[in-house]
Amino acid sequence: MTMGHQHSHASSAASASSRHVGKLWIAAGLGLVTVVAQVGVGLTTSSLALLSDSAHVFTDVFGILMALAAIAAAQRAAARPDRTFGLHRVEVFAALLNAVLLFAVAGWVLYEAVGRFESPPEVPGLPVTIVAVVGLAMNVAAFLLLRSGAKESLNVRGAYLEVMSDMLGSIGVLASGIVTLVFGWRYADPVIGVAIALFVLPRAYNLGKQAIRILLQHAPAELDLDTLGLALTALPGVIDAHDLHVWTVTSGMEVASVHLTTAPDADSAAVLREAQEMLEHRYGLAHATIQVEPELARARCEEMDW
Repeated sequence: MTMGHQHSHASSAASASSRHVGKLWIAAGLGLVTVVAQVGVGLTTSSLALLSDSAHVFTDVFGILMALAAIAAAQRAAARPDRTFGLHRVEVFAALLNAVLLFAVAGWVLYEAVGRFESPPEVPGLPVTIVAVVGLAMNVAAFLLLRSGAKESLNVRGAYLEVMSDMLGSIGVLASGIVTLVFGWRYADPVIGVAIALFVLPRAYNLGKQAIRILLQHAPAELDLDTLGLALTALPGVIDAHDLHVWTVTSGMEVASVHLTTAPDADSAAVLREAQEMLEHRYGLAHATIQVEPELARARCEEMDW
């Protein structure tokens, strides 16, 4: 009985994020236009809704720029042989930092709103309404641009969700401007500011949770390891599948390793080939390390305590 230990690689080493660099740059540019307009008018009119939304948009732009920097670093790291997975994890750190920034912005807005409710300033509705329309147009454009990439990449998904919340935030700012303009209700501005902050919090939590799952090397949430192990064990000639690990390097780069114990009369090359094909085509695990071993070799694996 021979032993097989082979790696199956994806056809491209590029991460999912790297395929959407151009779209991320355009989204960052649209966001910067929105930030400049909102900050200028927000400071002039003392609009908490505009300032809170501008702070949120700024963190989105900052997060996109971090993601772009991480993608560039990951691509250049391929020349270093000691970095066996490159610097792709930098993208995940960027997503986590972005989530932390979103939490910080939401906290600042809620703190600032307390004073506004006690003594709401008079905010002119017309300039707020105009800037809200501009911001909404920028966000809709970025939202449509990033929609396809959000299905593939954690960083693009983070930018997509942030742009979506920015878009809804612009709608909220637009509503506050119209209410203030038509009815002169001073509480409209702080109310919308708080609503934007509360809307951001769960999305920041989900983004941070996904990034932490990757950093802790959890299996992808959509993958059932028990089912995968049973599927490997069911392959012809396989007695047992053990030491099974699946983790994510960064978005679109899942990695697996497993030991397959085979029957004495099994063809190890055939077992290896069928396992590779199943992992790649049924589970999307193109980068897999598979060790095919005789039953006697399993004793050593059982001695391992991690």
